[in-house]
Amino acid sequence: MSVEILDGATIRDFLEDEGAFNGSVEDRFASLDTDRDGRLSYAEMARELMSLRVLETHFGVDEVKLSRDELVQLYHGLFARFDHDGNGAVDLEEFRAEMREMMLAVANGLGFLPVQMVVEEGSFLKMAVEREAAKYEA
Repeated sequence: MSVEILDGATIRDFLEDEGAFNGSVEDRFASLDTDRDGRLSYAEMARELMSLRVLETHFGVDEVKLSRDELVQLYHGLFARFDHDGNGAVDLEEFRAEMREMMLAVANGLGFLPVQMVVEEGSFLKMAVEREAAKYEA
């Protein structure tokens, strides 16, 4: 994890750079597709869904307490968001579309003022920050 400064424009610029965004999505998809069948099962996506940290409430501390059944229901609901056609698997286009929607939601939430936040190494947010920084290093 690292502390970075970003705003909605940094994320939108990353999404608009089709080469950077699509390449990142394809790399992440390939790393999750352990059986190399071109589709992600729930089991293959489980760790990725958990990394979204939807229960985090304060600086990396998960304070929300849910039962095992509630957690299973939550993660199956998240998986269903990715599985647009409801066939029990997520293909690359479904994965790309949902990641774009999630990133746009984060960008809209941040707005135009820069904020300091903790981001995971290898996350799409970290990639957006690195892309932005590279523009100034060149």
